[in-house]
Amino acid sequence: MPERLAEMLLDLWTPLIILWITLPPCIYMAPMNQSQVLMSGSPLELNSLGEEQRILNRSKRGWVWNQMFVLEEFSGPEPILVGRLHTDLDPGSKKIKYILSGDGAGTIFQINDVTGDIHAIKRLDREEKAEYTLTAQAVDWETSKPLEPPSEFIIKVQDINDNAPEFLNGPYHATVPEMSILGTSVTNVTATDADDPVYGNSAKLVYSILEGQPYFSIEPETAIIKTALPNMDREAKEEYLVVIQAKDMGGHSGGLSGTTTLTVTLTDVNDNPPKFAQSLYHFSVPEDVVLGTAIGRVKANDQDIGENAQSSYDIIDGDGTALFEITSDAQAQDGIIRLRKPLDFETKKSYTLKVEAANVHIDPRFSGRGPFKDTATVKIVVEDADEPPVFSSPTYLLEVHENAALNSVIGQVTARDPDITSSPIRFSIDRHTDLERQFNINADDGKITLATPLDRELSVWHNITIIATEISHSNC
Repeated sequence: MPERLAEMLLDLWTPLIILWITLPPCIYMAPMNQSQVLMSGSPLELNSLGEEQRILNRSKRGWVWNQMFVLEEFSGPEPILVGRLHTDLDPGSKKIKYILSGDGAGTIFQINDVTGDIHAIKRLDREEKAEYTLTAQAVDWETSKPLEPPSEFIIKVQDINDNAPEFLNGPYHATVPEMSILGTSVTNVTATDADDPVYGNSAKLVYSILEGQPYFSIEPETAIIKTALPNMDREAKEEYLVVIQAKDMGGHSGGLSGTTTLTVTLTDVNDNPPKFAQSLYHFSVPEDVVLGTAIGRVKANDQDIGENAQSSYDIIDGDGTALFEITSDAQAQDGIIRLRKPLDFETKKSYTLKVEAANVHIDPRFSGRGPFKDTATVKIVVEDADEPPVFSSPTYLLEVHENAALNSVIGQVTARDPDITSSPIRFSIDRHTDLERQFNINADDGKITLATPLDRELSVWHNITIIATEISHSNC
């Protein structure tokens, strides 16, 4: 408590000393214990007030304008003496009455109408009201007639350090690119202090970091937060919590402090290449698959996010570059292998492709961490499909005499099973094309015979359709 009282007294005396230096030479000041006097009269009257009082005086009659000071938040058993009003018309005979009006007169400030002493009867808060403008007047005690014109003066509430700094906009959020260099600016924060910024150090703030080191630093006076480590990697840690303190009294011991939090998120840059999940992929596809069908997907993973993780896929080598293509799926970030041309199991049973994934958006600042691409091998196996028989010729032309004998062989068709299993084939005539049943066919060897007599004068041409059907071995 003695130290705190000393600080309060020092706070009180500082503005009084400044006032003494700036007053005109005609005004005299003497030490006083937390009170001020407004009066007019001769210098001889000053001595009667004692060494413990401060008197503001001028030689002519009338009031001396001045400021009085009262310490905020002062509370004691008795009202605090703020100052004294006095006029040279007062001979001490108690015929003068002092009247006080204006801000807080009677409710906050009370005057002794005989002595002119002004007391503060309530606890004051500078942050609520910093000064009060009042008017003093001396009147005749009996008639209440003014003896002099009224005089206006100000009572200023003197600040003490009773408010801690506050971060009004916290908690804060900021971003900074990963891999930033040392000292990259992240953001700045601001605290406010309701104490007097002009008087003393009550509102002089110094900033520091309580949590968040060694990753970030803060400028003590400007509160600019910067990176304290270079090349912080988002893929290792994306978010940091920083606790910031603002302390008044210039950061000295005994000052009040306030804290806030800052969440710093590292934003992504393209500092990682794509990488295939596996070096070898296996796919199989039926030989009769429809063109454009997706055969399989390959994916290169990228630790980056967003556009920094986008990759394009290409087939750069292999024996199936003409038969297959690969497209990039931007949503799934993978490559889709599709069939471009028909496959034939009997011609080629497998293919090998070399595919590449390459980042679309390259950041030249990190080119040394590349190359930003990767390759993988894709093996595609063609599966045999149960294909229909194939005739040796798409059309057959048979010539026969109109007087040919019944059941005579007039021609033959042949067909084969293109599958590797080579199943047996059965032949038949599509009777929709031979409604009069003039022809028959041997189901096993495809020989066509005459079933009814022919008449050239009735019909020169006969178009019939032959069907070749594959018979499974289980049905043979």
